[in-house]
Amino acid sequence: MTDGGIYLGDVAGQRFEAKRYDIQDGLGIYLLRKAGIRVAIVTGRVSDSVKHRAEELGVEDVAQDANAHKLPGFQAILAKHKIAAADAAFIGDDLPDIPIMRMVGLPVAVGNAVAEIRAVTTVHLKNAGGRGAIREFAELLLKSRGEWKALSDAYVAKRSGSAAKP
Repeated sequence: MTDGGIYLGDVAGQRFEAKRYDIQDGLGIYLLRKAGIRVAIVTGRVSDSVKHRAEELGVEDVAQDANAHKLPGFQAILAKHKIAAADAAFIGDDLPDIPIMRMVGLPVAVGNAVAEIRAVTTVHLKNAGGRGAIREFAELLLKSRGEWKALSDAYVAKRSGSAAKP
């Protein structure tokens, strides 16, 4: 969900961390959720920024691990919702993602993924992490399911004050 960059600072003696998120990625997540697709965030850092972004997007499942051990959190989310790994997708960019990539049915690499990730993924996105990769994936998935047009048309109609046209 980010480009991997973090902004660290100090405000009145309190550590401060910020991350940049792409608004188009957020809309992609919104549309995936509208299609009934469960979205989770699994990250190798612990950050209030991630928690706040997940809340904004209505993402209930968030696994954060300060030591970049992503697999246990991911497995817990799958178990909680009784989802088989073969029925899951995972979007990643770097070495901590490999254990998950090796078990999911649809491993996806963002445009700026390292070579090791590209070697274990079946879908290679053009957009970089934090720069529209999630939106690109959402469009690919929803178009392949035949749902993109109806979902995007309904979204536009809702924001224009008119009903969605069939």
